[in-house]
Amino acid sequence: MTKDRLHGIGIISKVFSDDVKGTKHQRFTVKMKNGKTVLVVHNIDIAPRILGLKVGEPIEIQGQYQWNSQGGMVHWTHHDPHAEFPTGYIKYHGKFYS
Repeated sequence: MTKDRLHGIGIISKVFSDDVKGTKHQRFTVKMKNGKTVLVVHNIDIAPRILGLKVGEPIEIQGQYQWNSQGGMVHWTHHDPHAEFPTGYIKYHGKFYS
């Protein structure tokens, strides 16, 4: 399993219900400019919820990309309260969520 930083701008392609088992995460997919789609899992126990996510709208993400057998996901799209990971963020409608 590899872990790399990812920064990019894409279009929201699907919005899922929150994952509320354990730590709460807001989940959605983004089609990046290179044509690849990534799953974003945004921790809403640490960072604010992204308000008004809509399919077809642009979004900027920065976080840790983690490859797995399903293709991969982007997480750590927020600050790390323990300062072990670089700060990630999501920018949507001109507002930063971190």
